[in-house]
Amino acid sequence: MRKSPDRPLLIFDCDGVLVDSELLANAALAKLMSELGHPMTTDEAVKVFGGLQLNDVLALAESLLSFPIPADVGAAAGQHLQEEFRRELRPVKGVREVLSSLPYPRCVASSSTRKRLQLSLEVTGLAELFGDRVFSAEQVEHGKPAPDLYLFAAGSVGARPADCIVIEDSAVGIRAAVAAGISAVGFVGASHATPELAHQLEIAGARTVVTSMSALPNAIEGIVQACT
Repeated sequence: MRKSPDRPLLIFDCDGVLVDSELLANAALAKLMSELGHPMTTDEAVKVFGGLQLNDVLALAESLLSFPIPADVGAAAGQHLQEEFRRELRPVKGVREVLSSLPYPRCVASSSTRKRLQLSLEVTGLAELFGDRVFSAEQVEHGKPAPDLYLFAAGSVGARPADCIVIEDSAVGIRAAVAAGISAVGFVGASHATPELAHQLEIAGARTVVTSMSALPNAIEGIVQACT
């Protein structure tokens, strides 16, 4: 069994892990799909689109619709979501306290665009906790579930994949971590999470699944100790 590093790099997904954004974002997506003729609930949108980068979301949405989303309609929906984030977006409960307590280097690797990542972290007051260690799927060729983003984030910070731990709330993201050779903690403590999601993260390959931020430090220490 490999030796664990003294200070593993913690790689956090953003939506549904750091910020409680999944219901807001998927409610907007479900509304757009319904208005374009494909009725969809917020819960259905979470299941269909969760964890995917924007290009993959658009491709899948257009496949379901059987026609391209009009550019002006997509732009208006995106603007509306930005306004919703500015008014309503909140950090996941307890995340600031846990981030401040964990004695390990950290970064963010998200399927969101760089613009949305910046907005999400700034309006929730988390940007200062990551500095410039924020990476978007826009920076790699293939988004999750491909390993590209997590490998890019690890390499950018100078860490080996084996010396990282990913914290993810989607099966797509867990599969990406596993494909990158990175241990993953599944997180189901945001408002969109369900018992079904916890099971999906386990099946996807999460080493452990936690239901709150307060449980994350022990989960991380468990992985570190198990690999020592």
